[in-house]
Amino acid sequence: MFNRIMVPVDLAHVDKLTRSLTVAGDMASHYGASLCFVAVGSSAPGPTGRTPAEFGDTLAAFADAQGRQRGVSATSLPILAHDPAADLNHALLKAVKDTGADLVIMASHVPGIADYLLSSHGGHLAAHAGVSVMLIREG
Repeated sequence: MFNRIMVPVDLAHVDKLTRSLTVAGDMASHYGASLCFVAVGSSAPGPTGRTPAEFGDTLAAFADAQGRQRGVSATSLPILAHDPAADLNHALLKAVKDTGADLVIMASHVPGIADYLLSSHGGHLAAHAGVSVMLIREG
């Protein structure tokens, strides 16, 4: 049913992705699909890398560890954006096409009042991606 599952991750908050990473691994294993972990960052130094190359290496190591831990094939796609927070929706929509994903599994937060005024990143992706999107509420 699914061949390629895209999993957007925020490497600075991996500790808050437990449920979505488990579901992604389980779905990949069940369907014999591969995982592609996608992260959006900037070229500025940050907690996940001082350089764009280091950011990409950190994501690749994360994807490799997740694939081994869950017994599935896993790759990574680092995306650099001028302003990751502002460009996230566009970057993730483009990544769906670039990865050839037919399912996106993404962590979500408990909705707050702001979500009634502006859609969340997951909600935006679900509305516009053209593929199935599963939002996993973390916490």
